[in-house]
Amino acid sequence: MNISLRQLKVFLAVAEHGSFSRAGEDIGLTQPAVSRCIRELEQELGLKLVDRTTREVTLTEVGTSLSATLARVLDELESALRDTHGLAEERRGRVRVASAPTISANLMPECISACAARYPDITLMLRDQVQTLASDSVRHGEVDFGVIVASEGTDDLVGEPIMVEPFLVVCDRSHRFAKQTQVTWEDLNGEKLVLLDYASGSRPLIDRALAEHGAYCQVAQEVGHAITVFRMIEAGIGISIMPALALPAMPGAPAQASRLVALPLVPQLDRTIVLVRRKNRTLSPAAQTVWTLIQQITAGTAHAMTTPPGRNGGTSAPPPRP
Repeated sequence: MNISLRQLKVFLAVAEHGSFSRAGEDIGLTQPAVSRCIRELEQELGLKLVDRTTREVTLTEVGTSLSATLARVLDELESALRDTHGLAEERRGRVRVASAPTISANLMPECISACAARYPDITLMLRDQVQTLASDSVRHGEVDFGVIVASEGTDDLVGEPIMVEPFLVVCDRSHRFAKQTQVTWEDLNGEKLVLLDYASGSRPLIDRALAEHGAYCQVAQEVGHAITVFRMIEAGIGISIMPALALPAMPGAPAQASRLVALPLVPQLDRTIVLVRRKNRTLSPAAQTVWTLIQQITAGTAHAMTTPPGRNGGTSAPPPRP
């Protein structure tokens, strides 16, 4: 049967008012439109619902039975629709987010803190994983969405860029680069590098840029964590190319507290941070709220992050976010 909600509401209005014209006035339809709705409903049901005379409209026995049941059903339907609309406004529940380690350490703490302050009924749970695992967690529905480095192999996910940041050369103060204001890719030729391994979303970008600029370097060590990279640089094992977001933040620390120096790379190489979610899957209201919150927090950061830190005073932390 092809029966519309409009036809059912028109029938109830006719049952209540006993008149096509008064029913039409009540629901904003002309008398002919009301008459047509009733006729179409009767045709679909194959039953006579109303008896018409020049003076009045009365319900048949079947019409009386239908109107009693229909009033209750439509009330329940409207109640269900109101409840569903309320869910769209609801900001509560648990939201799981996967993110790559450098993002987990230097962006997500602010997001978690802001979420707790603005939306106390939402619990933001972070899953700190390497890039490949974070992407898989999104694919398999283990998390609501992810915050990762834009890279190949994620075309099956819906991505939205939220910030761009540069790669920097990080070296010890004793290294010859420490006296420079910047480092070219050609300068890196022959250097020993300590890099994040291929579980990182940044590594393919670095390898590609080294090859494009003809910088032939020995990869002395490949490690899984940024802090390990920095300790190896301090130990004299090599220098590194790291995203600005990975630099250790040392608020209030004296310049002598770190032996690391961060220098701009020329030409500049950037990486893009993206929010990713599964295709054809709608985020819950709570997850959408957190997604939007991360967008807002990074909106004031993206431009600032493209300005390389100064080299004076050791490793520079990313500029403070508003």
